Amino acid sequence: MKEKFSQESVREFADGECIFREGESSLEMYVVQSGAVVVKRGSGQNTVQLAVLGRGEFLGEMSLLESLPRSGTAVARGKTRLLCIQPGGFLLKIRRDPTFAFELLQSLSRRIRETNERLHGSAGEGLVDEAALQQIQKILKKEAA
Repeated sequence: MKEKFSQESVREFADGECIFREGESSLEMYVVQSGAVVVKRGSGQNTVQLAVLGRGEFLGEMSLLESLPRSGTAVARGKTRLLCIQPGGFLLKIRRDPTFAFELLQSLSRRIRETNERLHGSAGEGLVDEAALQQIQKILKKEAA
């Protein structure tokens, strides 16, 4: 993986250090090189942990791809080392190594599948209205297409 990202900057974070906050405007995406990153959304008692990402996994790609504010907060778990990819570097990586784009698409597909599974589980437990679940699935399918 190092060869693919040899020209990108590396950032290190201490345990508990914030990488980015929900609502911030920034365009970088990251690849976890070592350590882990907890991604969460909301604040206070309404905080929901969305994912724990480990070595080789991506984060921040939504802001890079859509140029929208961060949809969640990312915090380092343990000493964490991240490769930082800027928008121009992202396009260069795709041109030089199409497998990078394929790996990103695989990761996004897995996340959509996991979200669908959680939604189905929540619907079965009566936590999500079935009509709302169907509407969410339609949106996810459109985004995945």
